[in-house]
Amino acid sequence: MTTSLILPMTAFALAASITPGPVNLVCLSSGANYPLARGLIFAAGATLGFIVLFVTIGLGLYSVLTVIPGFNATLRWAGVAFLLYLSVQLFRDDGHLAERETHKAPGFITGAIMQWLNPKAWLASASGIGAYIRGNDLQEVFIFAALYLPICWLSLSCWVYAGAFLRRYIQRPVVLIILNRALALLLAASCVYLLIE
Repeated sequence: MTTSLILPMTAFALAASITPGPVNLVCLSSGANYPLARGLIFAAGATLGFIVLFVTIGLGLYSVLTVIPGFNATLRWAGVAFLLYLSVQLFRDDGHLAERETHKAPGFITGAIMQWLNPKAWLASASGIGAYIRGNDLQEVFIFAALYLPICWLSLSCWVYAGAFLRRYIQRPVVLIILNRALALLLAASCVYLLIE
């Protein structure tokens, strides 16, 4: 692998990781609603879930699964159902920060599962591998994944920190309820986008 691919791979990973999407919105919500550590745990789960998905697709899983009838539709509907579930939970939140129990925050496993049910994560993995990996070069897949790992975690962590920053200015439950409902509607809107794209 030539070093000339490192910079384009890095730019691709940053663009795919930091731009708004369902996982980023949940990171923002976690930072605003729960202790910072809980949001970072979710971000770590989402990052590792994505990296495992990325490497698995790089090893050829996507090409095998594309021949299974209905796989893409099943993935899309499972992802939409999961995102809608998270949207409803966020919409129903009562906006009280002081009495939060940390076990209610989306955790590591939720983050990992969310990536596997996110059609956009599959698309980002498949398109990144298709664009930058030559043939079936496993070394390139692992180098790309190694670049992606810190970039993805730092990008998602930025969204968690943005939520924590907002939290400092949102002490009244009514304001947090408005923020939560706005994020819930954006998350639900991303489901509509996944269905029509």
